[in-house]
Amino acid sequence: MPNREDSSRPFLLLVDDDPEIRSLLREIAGRGGFEVAEAANGREAIDALRRRHVDLMLVDLHMPEASGFDVLREARNSRTGTQIALMTGHSSIDNAVEAIKLGAGEFLPKPLDLPRVRRLMDGVRVEFENRQALLEHDADMAERLECFGMIGRSPAMQELFSMVRRLAPHARTVLVTGETGTGKELVSKALHDLGPRRDKRFATVNCSAVVETLFESELFGHVRGAFTGATHDKAGLFEAAHGGTLFLDEIGELPLAVQAKLLRTLENGEVQRVGAVEPRRVDVRVIAATNRALDEEIVKGRFRSDLYYRLNVVEVTIPPLRDRIEDVPYLTAAFVRRYSREFGKGVSGVTPEAEDRLQQWPWPGNIRELKNVIERACLLCEGHLLTERDVHRALQERPRLAVRLAVGTSEEEQGPPPTAQEVREALDDTGGNKSLAARRLGVSRRALYRLLEKYEDANPGTGA
Repeated sequence: MPNREDSSRPFLLLVDDDPEIRSLLREIAGRGGFEVAEAANGREAIDALRRRHVDLMLVDLHMPEASGFDVLREARNSRTGTQIALMTGHSSIDNAVEAIKLGAGEFLPKPLDLPRVRRLMDGVRVEFENRQALLEHDADMAERLECFGMIGRSPAMQELFSMVRRLAPHARTVLVTGETGTGKELVSKALHDLGPRRDKRFATVNCSAVVETLFESELFGHVRGAFTGATHDKAGLFEAAHGGTLFLDEIGELPLAVQAKLLRTLENGEVQRVGAVEPRRVDVRVIAATNRALDEEIVKGRFRSDLYYRLNVVEVTIPPLRDRIEDVPYLTAAFVRRYSREFGKGVSGVTPEAEDRLQQWPWPGNIRELKNVIERACLLCEGHLLTERDVHRALQERPRLAVRLAVGTSEEEQGPPPTAQEVREALDDTGGNKSLAARRLGVSRRALYRLLEKYEDANPGTGA
């Protein structure tokens, strides 16, 4: 097998234990514009099929270790999309019928009819060129469809782009909602970049990543001596973003006490540093984002209703990927082009079978999951097209977080929570680091604390 793939030529695998046959076919295929590799037996051919995409395979029926029928079965079971011609010097009606049943496109008796072989190669080359043109078109179209760093041709995304353009010049407070991985930060950044504050700072805080005791200091600042470790005055993010935009990601993770202070800031435009006597005026556009159903969080007592209504002056909802599945080919083409260039590989796209698999997947992790799957598939791919096997392997190896995320927006809709045993194992594996353990379990840090309380109440003294 060659080490370097040429994505500009179709790939032919010659499988025959007769080196003279392989030499003859190699010469014909080379003149016909193919990249060529050889296998001396069926086992080598099966290994090659498992490593990379093969456009055309000419395979002998009777070989040591594995027969041509075995190779056909492997190609059929793994849905490689490879066109296969079975060659034999012992042709029979039964063999021909069996070959067709197993997916062979041609049955070539020996001695070979060379004009027929050339016509077969010509047809495969034309089909390859048409497929390459389609993949190139999809990648070019993806670049033209890109808006605010997002790609979408679907009506839902076109409406989203239109809404962002309409809101950006005017809205001072916006709530961006959508499932994990849909692109809430990209929408928020677009609202800033298209608005009158585009030349000012766009400050970001991930509310799920801030230690709970430091929330007030991070957002509103503190004065020297306000608490242990406060050795100097410090401005919070509201002051740092004065004149610009503050993006509050994962707003549903904000503690109730800080929610009250945030509400006052939104209503009167003032912040009060921790430990300070006098408030300070700030002029900040606030964009908050969440993957939670905040109305449900209000019912459960986890989020203030008055803050929700203050934030939800305008709501921008990003559709999940499963609701705009027609965008998957363009997103895939864009990610393949990006990672093929980044990794220095000649991957030009995906096989039709792989594309079907990508469009049938529910994508609980949305665009972020699709991007990571394509990145892993490109990294491991040895051919010029990602096969269904490449995609399957990348899906199987995706992080546990993506496995745990389901279609709902609230935690209770995201499938069963981690068990006490899973929580203990995550804490043990991370040396007791609750932030890392929560990430491993696919839940928020606050959700992990609630689980710890729940399991401790159920089994006091267990240390779960």
